[in-house]
Amino acid sequence: MKYNSVICHYAEIGLKGGNRKFFEEKLIENIKTSFIFNSCDGVKKIKRISGRILIEIDDKAKEDKIRQALENVIGIAYFSFAVDCEQDIKELNKKSFEILKDKEFKTFRVETKRGEKDFPLTSQQINEQVGEYIFEKLNAQGLKIRVNLKNPDITCFIEVVEKYAFLYLEKVKGLGGLPVGVSGKAISLLSGGIDSPVASFYGIRRGVKMIFLHFYTNKKFLEKVKKNIKVLNKYQFKSELCLIPFLDIHKAIFHKTNPELGCILCRRFMFRIAEVLAEKKGVDVLFTGENIGQVASQTLANMRVIEEAINIPVLKPLIGMDKKDIIEKAEQIGTFDISILPEEFYCQKFLAKHPETRANLKRVLVEEEKIEVQKLIEQAIKKMKVEKI
Repeated sequence: MKYNSVICHYAEIGLKGGNRKFFEEKLIENIKTSFIFNSCDGVKKIKRISGRILIEIDDKAKEDKIRQALENVIGIAYFSFAVDCEQDIKELNKKSFEILKDKEFKTFRVETKRGEKDFPLTSQQINEQVGEYIFEKLNAQGLKIRVNLKNPDITCFIEVVEKYAFLYLEKVKGLGGLPVGVSGKAISLLSGGIDSPVASFYGIRRGVKMIFLHFYTNKKFLEKVKKNIKVLNKYQFKSELCLIPFLDIHKAIFHKTNPELGCILCRRFMFRIAEVLAEKKGVDVLFTGENIGQVASQTLANMRVIEEAINIPVLKPLIGMDKKDIIEKAEQIGTFDISILPEEFYCQKFLAKHPETRANLKRVLVEEEKIEVQKLIEQAIKKMKVEKI
C-alpha cells in the first residue's frame, strides 16, 4: 500500500505549555528547510495537529529521501509513514488488513492511540476489534497467524486524532531535542579536532544556532574545518564561519613568554577574540569542546584562569564525558573521519615538555605584560574573514 502521510511525533516540545505553538512552528520551518536541503519532492502540505506534525505526500514522494531528511531534523522524537483512513471501525479494519496482507510475519498486535475522545470506541476496543478482523482474515487464507501482545513480529499502529485516523507499521527514531533556532545563537570555537564538532552538535540539539569561529596558522587545513561544518549543516542547514589568523599571536606568545604557559595564554587570546565577536553578533555564550583533564589546558585550575580573561559564559557540553563516548558520537554524526585527518600547528615545535596544569593567575598576568595583547587582538579581528557555508 502506498503511504500518503508522514506523522512526526515530538517529546520535549509537548511540555512547553503556552509556548508550544512557537516550538511547533519552528519545527515545521526546519522540516521544510530539510526537505529543500535534501531535494525532496512530493510534499503537499505540512501542518500542526494535536501533539503531532502531519506531512501530506503524493505519488512523487520518495520514501528514502523523506526519511533521510526527517532523520536529521532535531526536535522529532520519531516519525512514521502512514495511510489515512475514515474514523470508522469498518474502514479501520479494512485498511489495517490491506497494509498487513503482503507482509511476512507469524505474530502481530494492534496498538491504538485515541486522541479524539468523541470516537465511540476506546483504544482497547479498537485493538480488539481490528485485531480480531486481521486474525480471522489472514487465518482464513491458511497463514496460521497468531496474536502476540508482548513481542510480535509486526505491530499495526493506529492513531485516532482530531478528524483523522492513521495507520502505520514502523516508528523511525529521530534525534529528539529542541528545534534549531529556538534557543538563540552561540559562538562555537571550532578546532580541527574530534571534540569541538561534537560539542557544537550537542548545542544545536538544544535549539542553539551555531556561529563557528576558527583560529588558523596554516590555511592548508581550513578545508578540513569546512568539511566538518558541512556535516553539521545536516542539522542546522546553513552556517557562518569566522576565520581568524592566529600566527602572529602564536609567535608573540612562544617567542616572548614562558612556554609552560603557552597553551593557557593562547586560549586566553582565543576567548577574548570570541567575546569581541559575540558582542558584534549579539550572541550571549561561547561553546567549546573542553573535557576535564584531557589536555593540560583543560584542568579545572587552568580553565578558571583562562576564563578569567572574559565575562561571557562558556558552555562545555563534553565536560564530563569519556573520550570513547565522544568518539562514538563523532562517528554517529559523521565528523570523526574528517577530524582525524592529520594537521600541523605552528606551536607544536615550541610546546613545553611539562606544560603548566595548575596555573597561577598572577603569574599568567605577568607573562601577558610581555606582549601587546590588545594590539594583537585588534589586528587579528581586522584580518577576520567570514564565509557562508
